[in-house]
Amino acid sequence: MPESILVNGVHYYMRQQLVSGDSLSVRICETGCSRKIPPIQLPLDIVYEDEDLIVINKPSGMPIHPSLNHYTNSMANALAWYYQEQGKPFIFRCCNRLDRDTSGLTVVAKHLVSASILSNMVRRHQICREYLALVRGHVTPPQGTIDAPLARKPGTIIERTIDFEHGETAITHYRVMDEKNGHSLVSLRLETGRTHQIRIHMKYLGFPLIGDYLYNPDMENIKRQALHSHRLEFVHPITEEEMTFHAPLPADMQAILTAP
Repeated sequence: MPESILVNGVHYYMRQQLVSGDSLSVRICETGCSRKIPPIQLPLDIVYEDEDLIVINKPSGMPIHPSLNHYTNSMANALAWYYQEQGKPFIFRCCNRLDRDTSGLTVVAKHLVSASILSNMVRRHQICREYLALVRGHVTPPQGTIDAPLARKPGTIIERTIDFEHGETAITHYRVMDEKNGHSLVSLRLETGRTHQIRIHMKYLGFPLIGDYLYNPDMENIKRQALHSHRLEFVHPITEEEMTFHAPLPADMQAILTAP
C-alpha cells in the first residue's frame, strides 16, 4: 500500500535510506483472519492493552486455544469476540502459553511485528515469568535451583518426565514465600519454558503441586493444579519500555492458605 511507509509524511520505498532526524511512520495492515476460531462472549480480564499487545489474566479452566473438546470456551474465543465487537480483524498470536488449569498472566501480540519480536524474546529467555504454586508440606531447602532435563514420558503424548540422558535442558528457580495449614506457597521463576516444567520439577523435588491430576491427583482441597502465573516482566517490543505486570493469587488458592 502506498501509505504503508512514510518518511516525514511522504511515501518512501524500502530501498531509500534514512538520514538522521527523519521521522519514520509504518502502517501495519492485517490481511488475514483466524476464521476457524468462533467468537464467543466469555469473561476476559484484560490487565493491559495498547496498539501492540494485550496482557490477560486467564482464569483456571480456560484453555488458551480451541480444541476438539474445548471448541468454544478458550481464551482465543473470548478474544475473537472482543475484536469482533470493535470491528477489527482477529489473528490469534499468544506468546506465552499456559496449561488449561493454570491461571494468570499471558501475553497476546496484536500484529505481526510485535508477535515476531515477542516470540524471539521468549526463545532468548528475555521474558521473566514468575509463578506461585501450592504444595503440601514443608519445602526444604526453602530456596534453590532445580536443574533437571525433561522429555516426553514413554507411552504417552501428554506427560513429561525427568530424563538426564535424552531430555531437554530445564531450569527452575524457587523460593518459599509462606507456610500455612500444612501447605507451602512457593514462588518459581522459569529460566527455560518446557511443557509441564514446574509441575515435574516440584514433583522431582519431592513436593508436587496439589490438585495436579497428572502428577499428583490430590483433589481434596482444590480441583485443579495449584499454579498461577503471578508476574511478567519484559521490554516492550516496540517502545522498548520496561513492562511489569502482576496478577493476585486467585481465590481458590488463597482459600487454602486462609482456611481455619
